[in-house]
Amino acid sequence: MDEVVVESLAVCWVSSSHTSSLTRLVSIEYATASIYRSRGWLKKGLVALFVIFIVVPFSLIMLPELIQHFAHTHRIRLPFFVDLNRPAELSLNHTINMYLTSEEGISLGVWHTVPESLWKEAQGKDLAWYQNTLSDDNLVFIYLHGNTGTRAFPHRVGVAKLLSALGYHVLVPDYRGFGDSTGEPTEPGLTTDALYLYNWVKARSGNSLVVIWGHSLGTGVATNTAVKLLEQGVVFDGVILEGAFNSARQNIPVNPFYWYYWKFPGMGYLYPVPWANNICVFPTEENLKKMKSPILFLHSEDDHLVPFEIAQQTYEVAASAQNKERVKLVTFDGSHGYLHNGLYRDSKLPDIIRTFVESL
Repeated sequence: MDEVVVESLAVCWVSSSHTSSLTRLVSIEYATASIYRSRGWLKKGLVALFVIFIVVPFSLIMLPELIQHFAHTHRIRLPFFVDLNRPAELSLNHTINMYLTSEEGISLGVWHTVPESLWKEAQGKDLAWYQNTLSDDNLVFIYLHGNTGTRAFPHRVGVAKLLSALGYHVLVPDYRGFGDSTGEPTEPGLTTDALYLYNWVKARSGNSLVVIWGHSLGTGVATNTAVKLLEQGVVFDGVILEGAFNSARQNIPVNPFYWYYWKFPGMGYLYPVPWANNICVFPTEENLKKMKSPILFLHSEDDHLVPFEIAQQTYEVAASAQNKERVKLVTFDGSHGYLHNGLYRDSKLPDIIRTFVESL
């Protein structure tokens, strides 16, 4: 009987000991969980403080600059992985890369391609040789490109090859801020760059004719430059306007220097639109009413950026200001699929260009 009592007491003691141990373990686990929960809230609190006192003030100061930086079309250096110092890699093996200073602090990257007939002689030649060739009586083209990418875009390279094959010099600049040129693009700035290059060429080309070929945005730069020169009593020898836009007749919803701009509700209150301080006009129609140069308009009927009707209306304005002998419009059937950039591929274009040049 006593042994049974002792065993019962032992069992109770052991059970009590196990219960106490389990209670302690549960208490420890609960305390540990509480500590982890506290640490989690602490981390969240620190993150919230970081966002409120660091991220938000920083974004209010820096995000507008970042938006403006990435919104510029000219900052997208297309095509990728092209060394603008090495035009020969694009089969322009009779081309030299050079840099000209259009005004203080502005360096312009420029390609000069000589006539194809000189390609063997051009191998290994320096900048001085290329400059001297400008006075060889072969006509000189200055090609002013559109608002995206660099002078290495395929259609720009295609135009340079076409004109070189016809026996002409071709100079293709990247405006300030485009490609490897320094500075930020503005309408007056681009006009200044074009004026500088034109005067630079005229100072070295002797009696050679100089023709301006503007494409897309470049048509606005070309007509601006023509009017600026008229104020100095100078008339371009000839002007080609390819895919010419007309801000007087066509709504251009975005600034041509910008790639995109996201607009969420309320964004306008915090961040100004990237082009707020860089308004572009490019009054092509008003410029055409003043111009005195022979003009050749080139336009594809399927141009997706500048409707064909706009091109016809713009041509009529220019022809009325001069006459239809000095102002021509050549159109290309939309079935070819040239759109806005592909006219250089047309097999009839060499003869069209040659006929225009011979009429100057």
